[in-house]
Amino acid sequence: MISEQRVKLMTRLAAYESGEGKKNASIGSYFRGDYISLQLMKSIVSATIAFVLVAVLFVMYDSEAFMQGLYEIDLMEYAKQILFYYIGFVGLYSLISYVIYSFRYRKAKRRLKVYFNNLRRLQVLYQRERKDKTQ
Repeated sequence: MISEQRVKLMTRLAAYESGEGKKNASIGSYFRGDYISLQLMKSIVSATIAFVLVAVLFVMYDSEAFMQGLYEIDLMEYAKQILFYYIGFVGLYSLISYVIYSFRYRKAKRRLKVYFNNLRRLQVLYQRERKDKTQ
């Protein structure tokens, strides 16, 4: 005999597994610190690439004025200013990434906990059915 409650639970579990369950399982396979560290490293690399691209575009946009002003400016002071902007940009980007990935990790762990609780409920339903058949 087919249990309606068991079928609903199995359908819900299958939908989760085929959808966001794959992503949550990959996130859940990491420890919190490891997952966030990995994502922060990726974010720092991305931020560095973005900063370099924006800097190159800025120089290319007004290259004539940049080249004329190059001989008049203090290069060490200009390099310090660029480094300051770089550190600020990467720091802000990393902070935002930390908050986002912490939230994603917590959310994935919470959903995995619900998934495993539903698996336990399904197991209990199967055990009850077996027990009822033997009696």
